[in-house]
Amino acid sequence: MTTFVDRVELHVAAGNGGHGCASVHREKFKPLGGPDGGNGGRGGDVILTVDQSVTTLLEYHHSPHRKATNGKPGEGGNRSGKEGEDLVLAVPDGTVVLDKQGNVLADLVGEGTSFVAAQGGRGGLGNAALASARRKAPGFALLGEPGDARDVVLELKTVADVALVGYPSAGKSSLISVMSAAKPKIADYPFTTLVPNLGVVTAGSTVYTVADVPGLIPGASQGKGLGLEFLRHVERCSVLVHVLDTATLESDRDPVSDLDVIEEELKIYGGGLDKRPRLVVLNKIDVPDGRDLAEMVRPDLEARGYRVFEVSAVARTGLKELSFALAELVARHRARRPKEEATRIVIRPKAVDDAGFTVTREEDGLFRVRGEKPERWVRQTDFNNDEAVGFLADRLNRLGVEAELMKAGARAGDGVAIGPEDNAVVFDWEPTVTAGAEMLGRRGEDHRFEAPRPAAQRRRDRQAERDEASQEFEDFEPF
Repeated sequence: MTTFVDRVELHVAAGNGGHGCASVHREKFKPLGGPDGGNGGRGGDVILTVDQSVTTLLEYHHSPHRKATNGKPGEGGNRSGKEGEDLVLAVPDGTVVLDKQGNVLADLVGEGTSFVAAQGGRGGLGNAALASARRKAPGFALLGEPGDARDVVLELKTVADVALVGYPSAGKSSLISVMSAAKPKIADYPFTTLVPNLGVVTAGSTVYTVADVPGLIPGASQGKGLGLEFLRHVERCSVLVHVLDTATLESDRDPVSDLDVIEEELKIYGGGLDKRPRLVVLNKIDVPDGRDLAEMVRPDLEARGYRVFEVSAVARTGLKELSFALAELVARHRARRPKEEATRIVIRPKAVDDAGFTVTREEDGLFRVRGEKPERWVRQTDFNNDEAVGFLADRLNRLGVEAELMKAGARAGDGVAIGPEDNAVVFDWEPTVTAGAEMLGRRGEDHRFEAPRPAAQRRRDRQAERDEASQEFEDFEPF
């Protein structure tokens, strides 16, 4: 049964925003008391948050589909809908979030670090919020926006200071078990270690973590064995330790050739692994032949510039010197890290001439409008309500969409699509359209809520109407 998962594909969906409410306040002797429709609630977000108590992505391997709750619709009496609850997903420290194309969206390191994987939809405005001096009683409300739905890939890269790399059965698990309190599975056959193991080591005043990275063999960087699955766990480590087996029973292997093979795999994998500080550990010197071989290859390794330590995980010899040497390298790296990894904030302001939308003419003659605002407004519009459609036309006109369509050569009756190809609203364009609110006179005005005329003005108007009717009667000629 799988107990450790370090890569999953997660399907997340945020909550939809609640619809706004179109309502008119009514009471005795006051049938039109004004709009009082409340706004819809915002949909819940899907948030990934680092939790130190979580060490694997196993939970999302079994349940990859996650959805936040929707916002509630608004109600009359200026009652706004309840917001949807955010869905917080705990992930291990060192989780990298990528899209389906492999682009990094977030690198989550440190307790509490969060990333909004899917953003909840906005709630629609009720007609009370849409009322204005020109539009005193809107007979419509805006729809809630759908929440984001996307597929993301989560990859776990172990956060450790030191990585033990080497062939299977080189003694990495045994070494980490005696240097720390970790209790990995240990056996005398290859690929005993199927998951990275972490151990905490204390050397003087320095405390650091050591990771045992399994499965490195020739071709690991191309996916052979388990190497490709776990090489990512080496990326964050500041120090690499080559654990070389000096007592191997395979005739075609020796510590120097093992080192060359692993170095080549690290170089091919990339990520700057070939430039990390490293040490060499000649393990299993408790075996007579192992000690002899260690003494033979040590001068050659030192001539290459490596610091070499002869140790025995079984006899626990040479471990103190190794732990303090690693502590020195880790402390040195930590001292440089604030300068090397200073936080960078990149600000990309919009261009001063950015209209917020684009109009393009496609090969079939269709004009396509793309932009955050036009597409959002279309999603918020109830196309079964003529007044709502008229409100959308007003917004698009004020944004300058109609003027850009005319510049692009659009004529009355041409097809216009707002949105992407797979989810667009297509209509026949009519310049200066007055759809919506015809019942209210000019679009957006409501004669029912006009300010009352003074009494003298009402008397003059009535007298003018009587005079006009009398004149029409006098001019009437019977057949």
